[in-house]
Amino acid sequence: MRLDRYLANLKYGTRNEITKKINGKKVTVNGKIITDSRYKVDTIKDKVTFEGLDIYYKETILLMLNKPSGVISANKDGLHKTVLDLIGEPFNRFDLKIAGRLDIDTEGLILLTNDGKLLHKIISPNKDVYKKYYVKVESKFDSSKLLNEFQIKDGRDYMFTPLLPKVEEINDNEFYLSIKEGKFHQVKRMVEHFNNKVVYLKRVSIGNIDLDESLEKGRYKEIIDYEI
Repeated sequence: MRLDRYLANLKYGTRNEITKKINGKKVTVNGKIITDSRYKVDTIKDKVTFEGLDIYYKETILLMLNKPSGVISANKDGLHKTVLDLIGEPFNRFDLKIAGRLDIDTEGLILLTNDGKLLHKIISPNKDVYKKYYVKVESKFDSSKLLNEFQIKDGRDYMFTPLLPKVEEINDNEFYLSIKEGKFHQVKRMVEHFNNKVVYLKRVSIGNIDLDESLEKGRYKEIIDYEI
């Protein structure tokens, strides 16, 4: 990859701004000053510095975030803090996408990645990736009812039948629910179908990736070894 493009992709400036920095001897590759913006960088092997700072680069980034309530699952918003606002250096320089959004008042596991293929594997219902939630409801509830076939609204003007979920009962008003889809307010709508109400909702896993319970709300970490 061209050096100027490499640095521009990581948001160190526009191509013109970066070219000026390169011409001004502000960039090194493997300890050698480079003054040609067309220089080809090996993104895997080369060590690049920009104005004395080591550049962090990986082809695939996967982050685990413990989303707190009050934060929305979006890249930008004029009213609320977003999950991307919680991400700092060096990961905020990557074009991260949200793999499985959560409602503003729902807490727990969110995955962020810059890999489009990995994103599709996580969010597509056809990939058999279950999303597991801890659910607390308002009153006594037989969670096995959720194993029956029924229809709910998807947030727009038509009904759909949720794919068969998995249910693990904890007590009369707490249980774990695993679903493959992620329709608008789906877990809440599934419970409301049986005349009850979700009072607390937290996603605890996506596929084989479990939320690290030692990760404080609003904090994140990179996942290195994983299998969705």
